[in-house]
Amino acid sequence: MRAMILAAGKGERMRPLTLHTPKPLVPVGGQPLIEYHVRALARAGFRELVINHAWLGQQIEDYLGDGARFGVHITYSAEGEPLETGGGIFRALPLLGEQPFLVVNGDIWSDYDFAALRRPLVGQAHLVLVDNPAHHSSGDFRLAGRQVSNAQVGQPSLTYSGIAVLAPALFADCQAGAFKLAPLLRQAMAAGQVSGERFAGRWVDVGTHERLAEVERQLAAEA
Repeated sequence: MRAMILAAGKGERMRPLTLHTPKPLVPVGGQPLIEYHVRALARAGFRELVINHAWLGQQIEDYLGDGARFGVHITYSAEGEPLETGGGIFRALPLLGEQPFLVVNGDIWSDYDFAALRRPLVGQAHLVLVDNPAHHSSGDFRLAGRQVSNAQVGQPSLTYSGIAVLAPALFADCQAGAFKLAPLLRQAMAAGQVSGERFAGRWVDVGTHERLAEVERQLAAEA
């Protein structure tokens, strides 16, 4: 199974840190955020990685190189301009092959064990969900057993963690360009094609200076 790290965002809420540094290279605990993912994927047995980038993307290539020093091989999908999550994945499909692949947002921090996803995919997508953080209290989806569906008002909900396994077939009707992933997932949910799991470990969406500081505190506590 191949894996893709999404690293094309501009990180505008984290300025001035991201004015001259792409958000995935912002250091946390003395190590760039994206390096945690690369090392965790390598430990989990992934050897072929694809990374998309746009804003200051050459810096990501210069830092990670071909991945050899991490025990992986990295291929890059340069977008020039951001294509959003769905469009970025669609553009990279030729690099990801014909089998289901893991995808992880480059701007999250977690101790999730990616090896747990190295299993056959049933349906078109499998999502890792987490308890709703304070900044996203309404959540995204509902998990009933292993089945994921849209969350309705008043129903218990969970938040999409930014970690998933996707089948290329999810993008069968897509066209090149910028588009979001969520509508594709909701369409697949309506067809009963999306499974999921709840992850109760450590997870932070590192989208602001405050949440970056939260990760720093967690890492300092275990040092």
